[in-house]
Amino acid sequence: MLLEQIGMELDLAERHLIVLKKVIEEGPIGILKLAEVTGMQNHKVRYSLRVLEQANLIKPSAQGAVPGDAVPKFLREFEEELERINEKISRIREIEASIPK
Repeated sequence: MLLEQIGMELDLAERHLIVLKKVIEEGPIGILKLAEVTGMQNHKVRYSLRVLEQANLIKPSAQGAVPGDAVPKFLREFEEELERINEKISRIREIEASIPK
């Protein structure tokens, strides 16, 4: 379907945000503990950590993941990004509503 990929990307973003939230709240925290507290499988946690590290949102330490340098900027800009996404969704809804049925 046309929107299936968007749904999968949103699921992935949600997972990354859950992992980031736990690192911010409980860091330093390792993969096993993250998997336990989030209910996610280890390999999914590991992937999210890799993505978050590449974005400088977390960084590794000997005791586990800790928040990265980009977290404050990310949190400041998060609401703006969500608003842009909501505006796009509204435009898509308008297009869909205008399609003859």
